[in-house]
Amino acid sequence: MDIQTLKFGANNLIPVVVQDVETKEVLTVAYMNQESIELTLKDKLMTFYSRSRQELWRKGETSGNYQHLVSLKADCDQDALVALVKKDGPACHTGAESCFFETIYEENIPEKFSLTQLYNLIQERKDTPKEGSYTSYLFEKGKEKILKKIGEESTEVVIGAMKEDREETVYEVADLAYHVLVLMNEMNISVKEVAEELAKRHVVDHKVKQETMK
Repeated sequence: MDIQTLKFGANNLIPVVVQDVETKEVLTVAYMNQESIELTLKDKLMTFYSRSRQELWRKGETSGNYQHLVSLKADCDQDALVALVKKDGPACHTGAESCFFETIYEENIPEKFSLTQLYNLIQERKDTPKEGSYTSYLFEKGKEKILKKIGEESTEVVIGAMKEDREETVYEVADLAYHVLVLMNEMNISVKEVAEELAKRHVVDHKVKQETMK
């Protein structure tokens, strides 16, 4: 859409909600004028208008915590914006990841599970071993032990699938995924790196086989 059609409010400003492109966490709410939007679109770096200083400011210009524009959308009334960004560091001047950290009210929100969350927990057990932790035990024994477990769990997945036992296969796939994440931690391979590799391959529609490793 043409930014000329946006409906700017008082002082020719429009509010923008800035979100982390990966976590979708709201980082900040700021204001933009037409010039700051044009600069943001040109350089792909979030640039706002400060109502207190009455001047343009580029996020990260002094702190180094730039916000790289991924997406900029307007709402149905075209009087508010949402920006998805990749951030180089904390969004808040206090050093917090997001400006929204003061809780007024909050229910017990079930924690959403993710592979990244599990990866980070596994990394904690690697960096700070915990007595009685199976994960810490695997890191203590080293890569050879981890690889052996991956081999065993891979076999269990095959056995479960061959038996047409869906419940057992789900259980064994989960075991295999966990041990693969342990190996990734051991070799300092991030979930993001694997996701990016899959994204490059278009694995759904094309058979990909690496003959050699460079």
